[in-house]
Amino acid sequence: MLIKKALLLFFTALLLSPFYAQTKTEEKVLKEMNSISADNIMYYDRELASPKYAGRLTGTKGYNMAADWTVSLFKKWGIKPAGDKNTYLQKFKNPYTLILDAGEVILNSPYGKTEPVKYKYQDEYFPDATSDKGTVTADVVYVGYGITAPELNYDDYKGVDVKGKIVLFNPVVPVSPGQDTETFKKWRPYSFHDYKAKNAAAHGAAGVLFNYQLVNPNGIFIKGLIKADIGDKITADILEGTGKTIKDLLGGIRKNLVPASFDTKKSVTIRINSQYHPEGIGSNVVGVIKGIDPALKDEYLIIGAHLDHLGKCDQLMPGANDNASACSVLFETAKALTSLKMNFKRSIMFVLFGAEEQGVKGSEFFVNNLKIPKDKIIGFINLESVGRGEKISAGSGKNYPELFKPFEENDNKYVHRAMTADFNSNLARPRQDAAHFLWAGIPTISFGAYGAPQLPFSTYHTTHDTPENLTPPVMEDLARIVFLSVIDIVNK
Repeated sequence: MLIKKALLLFFTALLLSPFYAQTKTEEKVLKEMNSISADNIMYYDRELASPKYAGRLTGTKGYNMAADWTVSLFKKWGIKPAGDKNTYLQKFKNPYTLILDAGEVILNSPYGKTEPVKYKYQDEYFPDATSDKGTVTADVVYVGYGITAPELNYDDYKGVDVKGKIVLFNPVVPVSPGQDTETFKKWRPYSFHDYKAKNAAAHGAAGVLFNYQLVNPNGIFIKGLIKADIGDKITADILEGTGKTIKDLLGGIRKNLVPASFDTKKSVTIRINSQYHPEGIGSNVVGVIKGIDPALKDEYLIIGAHLDHLGKCDQLMPGANDNASACSVLFETAKALTSLKMNFKRSIMFVLFGAEEQGVKGSEFFVNNLKIPKDKIIGFINLESVGRGEKISAGSGKNYPELFKPFEENDNKYVHRAMTADFNSNLARPRQDAAHFLWAGIPTISFGAYGAPQLPFSTYHTTHDTPENLTPPVMEDLARIVFLSVIDIVNK
């Protein structure tokens, strides 16, 4: 009898011991981690990339349907609303443009040829995603980076007449953040697509050829300005016979910071069929798992990914990697966290941003209209294009080593996926939602994937960004790392 009592007391003490409770909790967490599945992640991805959402351009019916579907998942998992007026949506103004067909880009006066050259959609050009509707035929004037900066003693438009003509210019500016940080800051305002289009219109240009062959709805709509985004083939054809190449022109401008603008004497026709919607309204989807610790529940860890993509630029832009992959990792992580039935000390907020592709407008609005004190945000975990690759990148991970530490430790202990962190000053124009959090002084890490096998075509901002081109294991591993690390961060 004494032995039975002793054993009973021993096992009772064991069950009540912190060590036993910690062990059982760890077993529960690891069991849930192992339930995180690439198959589930790909289910979400295929759904978001399907034609029913029409490419998820913020402001459109397709995007709103994707937002509603996200809300339905949050409700199913018991994630509470944290948007406007006790809803899951945070709305903001967001004009948008629809591209209704492939349009045309035609070189009317090719060097050494008698017949015009009509170029191929996607292979050689895209209609610019914020162009006005119309047709323009005019000579092309090369204007470098399309910049007029008197305080920098630099003007790409000086000495050339572009009234009624088509201007050809390049993205960014002739200096880079890596060269000289303070110098770059002076040039940075001139790197924005909006600025370049406005400057072209201010100088009287009727059309724009942007030497940046991507579908990008992050420019500005300007009434009467017809725009197309072209690649190396068209650029080279326009410069053929002038004795100049784009490589030499850009190299000279960068080296000397002296413009190299000139009239190419080549006539081009641009035709765009578009429809502008100034009344557009965008939305972020915001949900929360509230913490329970009296001293810590008002502190928040935010996990975010942008829900939007490019819509249709004549053809469907599925956006399976950019950024349905990240949304899908967020969904699988959120489901696992709620399935644990565990109380967390701090609160976990999930944000699916709109209008990232239209100039990171959703995250900008979110940060500028915070419903929680900024100093109560302990970190922001951004997920961006996580679906293609063999390795995981952690942007700004070295800027915030304490925030990054649990991700690194959990990867090394449980997952074993190659992961690299870097320093990120984020001085250039904002290209990810992480930028606005970093600029607000909020500790931020942006996870992505890289190192995928090369394909015979580009998937970035093209019709080829489909679920078939993803590498699901890297998404499964990242979801498991994020799941484990979020628990560590909010409960430490």
